[in-house]
Amino acid sequence: MNTHAKGFLLTTTGGLALSFDVPLVRLGHGEMWSTIALRSMTTFAVGLCLWAVLRMLGRGPAALIPGKAGLLAGLCYGLSTVTFLAAIFHTATANVVFIVAFTPMFAALLGWAFLRERPTPATLVTMLVMVAGVALIVSDGLSSGHLDGDLLAVATALALAGAITVGHATRIEMGLVPLVATILPAALSLAFLGSGGLQVETPGWIIFDGAVMIPLAFWCLATGPKYLSGPEVGMFYLLETVLAPVWIWAIFQEAPTIQTLAGGAVLVLALIGYSVFQMRRAARAQRA
Repeated sequence: MNTHAKGFLLTTTGGLALSFDVPLVRLGHGEMWSTIALRSMTTFAVGLCLWAVLRMLGRGPAALIPGKAGLLAGLCYGLSTVTFLAAIFHTATANVVFIVAFTPMFAALLGWAFLRERPTPATLVTMLVMVAGVALIVSDGLSSGHLDGDLLAVATALALAGAITVGHATRIEMGLVPLVATILPAALSLAFLGSGGLQVETPGWIIFDGAVMIPLAFWCLATGPKYLSGPEVGMFYLLETVLAPVWIWAIFQEAPTIQTLAGGAVLVLALIGYSVFQMRRAARAQRA
């Protein structure tokens, strides 16, 4: 299997696993800081166990955080966990996942600013179209009083793009970094917990999410930049964008507003169009 195919398989698996994150969090029926604490502590424990097992087998990294680059990427991943879960509690699910779909465009901008990877005209056009889509969603949040949640989703996309850019720039193995980076949201949420302790009605769903789905998604998506460009990896977050609202509608009968659907459609179609254009461009270059 060539490196590009390996990256494709990893990021597809990661995006699919990530699409179940929001439904599992919602099924827990917990208070915000309690949910963040429980999911983050579970993921951190799994990350440590996985690292220990890999070390015993002689396949694990020497350090959980590989140098300054790993620390920076971990900070981005940790912040994205806080802002993403907080956004779920402050705005509609469709708003969150549609706005987070802007991740690849943020990754392209960061790659341009810090890695001198100048975006193609097609990328720039796609960015402008996606800005219009995000503007539709955010304006809907403004009118419905959910602007803070929408802005948290924007912060999530920016933090994820930062982590992807660091991984792509260094080409360092960072599969465990997003897992151990959950110590940051765990510590922060524990500091904000009330005297009643963890308040989660059905903790099993949160534990399953933190122990299985999130480690799988984070590891795959964090390893992807080793084989693919930042914008390419960001594209696979589109799986969550498309599927998460479907799971939420099926489980909770929560239908997004018309304006949110319109903005989401703009984002999804822009990403699909961009992906098709890039694939055709790559095929022409290969034939040449």
